[in-house]
Amino acid sequence: MLSKNELKYIQSLCQKKQRSAERLFIAEGVKLVTELLASGYPVEKIYAVNEWEAPVTDVPITRIEAFELEKISTLQTPNQVLVIARQQEEKGEPDLSKKLTLVLDGIQDPGNLGTIIRIADWFGIDQIIASTDTVEYYNPKVIQSTMGSFLRVKIWYRDLETFLAIQQVPVYGALLDGASMYTTPVPSEGILVIGNESKGIRESVLPFITHAVTIPRTGKAESLNAAVATGILLAQLKSPRS
Repeated sequence: MLSKNELKYIQSLCQKKQRSAERLFIAEGVKLVTELLASGYPVEKIYAVNEWEAPVTDVPITRIEAFELEKISTLQTPNQVLVIARQQEEKGEPDLSKKLTLVLDGIQDPGNLGTIIRIADWFGIDQIIASTDTVEYYNPKVIQSTMGSFLRVKIWYRDLETFLAIQQVPVYGALLDGASMYTTPVPSEGILVIGNESKGIRESVLPFITHAVTIPRTGKAESLNAAVATGILLAQLKSPRS
């Protein structure tokens, strides 16, 4: 049984201010928690219903009722287990040589960021640089949307103008007036900039784009979701061609 204080504390971690102060975050669901524990990621506490089959772990487990899990869960349909884990500190600087790196300019939707991280993982991209106004990495919706990919993709938050000004690799930007992605050579290294969901890449970042690239439109849709566009572009820019 959860005490009232423990219940309030777990619920408080749904707020960015509290997560930042405590340097903790919430992750939920059988698959995600199993992967999290297997990775050796620093998990502080586990809350689970009796039906959850716990793997071998030294992490303290508190068994709770289903109605209690509903009170602390951020999911519409809670899935047996919730953990509190420790946020990882940014270490070092990203190495941009001999690889493609994603740069996100003002992504606001947690689901989009989580999906982009999952897409990056699919295409073997292990690092992302995000603008300081991009949604928080440890937002519960971001973590859930990654489906575990946050364990393999590092993210740094930086002032993009300052960051891009010192880079020596090609900078590709997803723009409507760019060259077709089908005719853009596959880069051996570089940066792909994805803009805000509604405003695109901001004006102050545009001067750093060395290669504007677009997804040719053959239908009548006005735009693509940021995560969908990221997946389509990476499928081209990461694909060997004859």
